[in-house]
Amino acid sequence: MKVPLSWQAKAPAPQKCKTLRTNVGQTLSSVSPAVIAVCVGVLSSVAAVYAQDPPPAAAVPAMKKGPRQPRPPKPGVSTPGVKREMITITPEAVFPIEGVPDWQVTTDEAVWVSNGPKNTIHRLDPKTNKVEAAITVGRRPCSGLAAGFGSIWVPSCGDKTVSRVDIKTNEVTATVAATPSQSEGGIAASPEAVWIVTDAKGVLSRIDPATNKIAAEVEVPPNSAGATYGEGAVWITTPDKNLLTGVDPKTNRVIQTVEVGPQPRFVTTGAGSVWTLNQGDGTVSRVDAKTGKLLANIEVGIPGTGGELAFGNGHVWATVFQIPISEIDPAVNQVVRQWTGAGGDSIRVAHGSIWLSNLREQNLWRITLSSLK
Repeated sequence: MKVPLSWQAKAPAPQKCKTLRTNVGQTLSSVSPAVIAVCVGVLSSVAAVYAQDPPPAAAVPAMKKGPRQPRPPKPGVSTPGVKREMITITPEAVFPIEGVPDWQVTTDEAVWVSNGPKNTIHRLDPKTNKVEAAITVGRRPCSGLAAGFGSIWVPSCGDKTVSRVDIKTNEVTATVAATPSQSEGGIAASPEAVWIVTDAKGVLSRIDPATNKIAAEVEVPPNSAGATYGEGAVWITTPDKNLLTGVDPKTNRVIQTVEVGPQPRFVTTGAGSVWTLNQGDGTVSRVDAKTGKLLANIEVGIPGTGGELAFGNGHVWATVFQIPISEIDPAVNQVVRQWTGAGGDSIRVAHGSIWLSNLREQNLWRITLSSLK
C-alpha cells in the first residue's frame, strides 16, 4: 500500500523515532516527551489511513474439475441396414492385457500388441488364443509396430528409440537411435529397410537392418505422421497439409504427392490402392497407387482423434472409439457394415480373424470373420 502524501510530508525523520525501539527492561524515561508525542501522532495517522482501506478481498476458491465431458457422438453412416451393435458380436477369444493395449502388427505365427504404460509389447498365439509373452522394450512404446527382417520394430516416445525384437527368441536384439516424430504416427518395413518419420521438420528416416542405424534421410512434408509400406512404395501422411506422399524405397525419392481428405493420419494399402483415415471429417480416401489419382473420399462418419486403419480379407477396416469396426468394400467404395458401441482403437486382420484392441477395456478381441453378420 502506498503512504498518502498528506501525512508523508509531516512525518518526522526516521531517526527521531528510533528511541522508541526499546529492548525488554528498558524504560522510556530518557526519551524526549516531544519526540514521543510526534511519533504517537505519526502512528495514529498511519492507523487512520489503514482503517480507510477496504479489507482485502476474500480468496476465490479454485474451481473444482468436474468429470470429463463425453466426446461428441460420432455420426457413422446413415445407409439403411449397415449399422449394427457391438453387443451382437461374440469374440472367439478375449486376451486380457492390463494397461493400454494399442498398436498391432501381425506375423505368420503371432499377433503383437504394444502397451505404453507397461513399456512392453505382448505376443498373442493364434493357435492357443493365449498371451504367449510380454517383452520389455523402450519407455512408452508408441507410433505403431512393424514386422520385417525376422523382427518386430517398436518405436518408443519415452526414450526416443526404436527397439528391435527377435521374433524367434522374443528378446530385444538392438536399440536404434531414432526418435518418433509423433506419438500418433507409424512405422513401416519394406523389403529394403525400416522407415519412420523422425523429425517434425519433415524427415523420413531409413533404418538399415544390417547395421541397426539410420542409413538415409528423405525429405517429406513437415509434420508428417503415418507410415506404411505396400504397392511398391512407402506411404507417408501429413495431417495438417492433407497430403499423402509416396517414396520409392529403392531410390529414397518422393514419387507421389496427393491431396486427400482433411487431416489424414492412418494409412494402409490393398486392392491396388492406398487408403487414408482422415480425422478432419471421418472419411477414408482411396488413391490409385500407380497413378497417384484420388479415386474417392468415402463417407464413414468417424471424425476425431485416435483410430486405426487396416486392409484384410479383401476389405478395408477402420476403428475409432464409439464405432469400433467399419468395413469398406473396395468394389463399391462404401461402408457395407458398421458396428457401434464400446471398444476399439487399433485393428488388424489376419489368421481368419479381426483383431481389435479395446484400449479402455484393457483387452484385445479376436473375432472370427465368418462369425460376423
